[in-house]
Amino acid sequence: MMTSIPTGYSESAPESVRSRPEPYAGLRVVEFSHMVMGPTCGMILADMGAEVIKVEPIGGQKKGDATRGLLGSGAGFFPMFNRNKKSLALNLDTPEGLGAAKRLIASADVVCENFKAGAMQKLGLDYLSLKTEHPRLIYVSHRGFLPGPYDNRTALDEVVQMMGGLAYMTGRPGDPLRAGSSVNDIMGGMFGAMGVMAALAEREKTGLGQEIQSALFENNVLLMAQHMMQFAVTGQAAAPMPSRVSAWGIYDVFDFLGGEQVFLAVVTDTAWGLFCAAFGFEDLMADARLSSNNLRVKAREWMMPLLRERLGHLSAQQVSECFEKHGLPYAPITKPHDLFVDPHLMASGGLAPITLANGMQTLAPLLPITMGGQRLGVRTSAPALGAHNQEVLRGLGYTEREIEALGGEVI
Repeated sequence: MMTSIPTGYSESAPESVRSRPEPYAGLRVVEFSHMVMGPTCGMILADMGAEVIKVEPIGGQKKGDATRGLLGSGAGFFPMFNRNKKSLALNLDTPEGLGAAKRLIASADVVCENFKAGAMQKLGLDYLSLKTEHPRLIYVSHRGFLPGPYDNRTALDEVVQMMGGLAYMTGRPGDPLRAGSSVNDIMGGMFGAMGVMAALAEREKTGLGQEIQSALFENNVLLMAQHMMQFAVTGQAAAPMPSRVSAWGIYDVFDFLGGEQVFLAVVTDTAWGLFCAAFGFEDLMADARLSSNNLRVKAREWMMPLLRERLGHLSAQQVSECFEKHGLPYAPITKPHDLFVDPHLMASGGLAPITLANGMQTLAPLLPITMGGQRLGVRTSAPALGAHNQEVLRGLGYTEREIEALGGEVI
């Protein structure tokens, strides 16, 4: 079998991955979602042990979740955000397929969806259509916007980054730039999962479910809250990050021998003393113009070129080792694919083996939490389309002939 797992990785190495907590074992989640936001919510619940059944559309031009076939920057969506799930392929445009979906929902604790407003209502699968018959059901919808004047707009991660201030803050002045990840989609799914968790806790008290909504735009606004409050406190509009007035004297990327770059940070007066002592900058330590962080911020115009000149003859490794030795913050400029061989992730079990649709084995990041010192692992890789039709439908009481009629196209 082909593999892209780096040499030196051992799946059995970290005890924290071998013994996986599953706090939501026994919880059934039915997921009607695609792209990133809804699938992220389902993935979080699945990683925590829930049985997540992903209903994928078939019939006509529909061949399951469209992210299965995305290219370029979307090529990793499906394998990353659909692990630990089961796939049930149904034609919801037929009475039989829709009936199977309703029967499945009747067995569920949670429904998760992220389709356009009105899509689930058209099928009779929205919360209002289901809550009377299923009062314990928790229903989480992932939207572009929470209810309000914008709620009928079509939103994407990049759309809300542009209208929500994130692209302005990330790019240079006059050159808005989206963040380098699907930050609102992923965090929106995370907040959807948090809403489900809160609703489950409330259901323990009341016996009743409820509808949860999470939205891209409002998520982005939360990301911008610190800059909104910056304006409220100072009366000055926040500048884009590349041209901002730094809060710290040294908080920059430096160039070293061979063109390598390292981010260096010296953010306290104690750290400034350590930094100057480590590199033999006694003259700078004695300079009254640099005696506090705020003074160093004001001196950046002449201080930073001087530091770049003094440090520029060193290698990135020399500077990194010195910062490490003295407990000062630093970071190499890492590309995403470099993380496959990050020694900390490899040793700590932060990456888990998965199998891609083409049979190749690789690694995927786990949720960034531990429970009782243990990581939440990968039980199964992203499923093939309709891989669990027979299992799920049998569990719902369908006969073999009924199962063949419902899922023959993909089984």
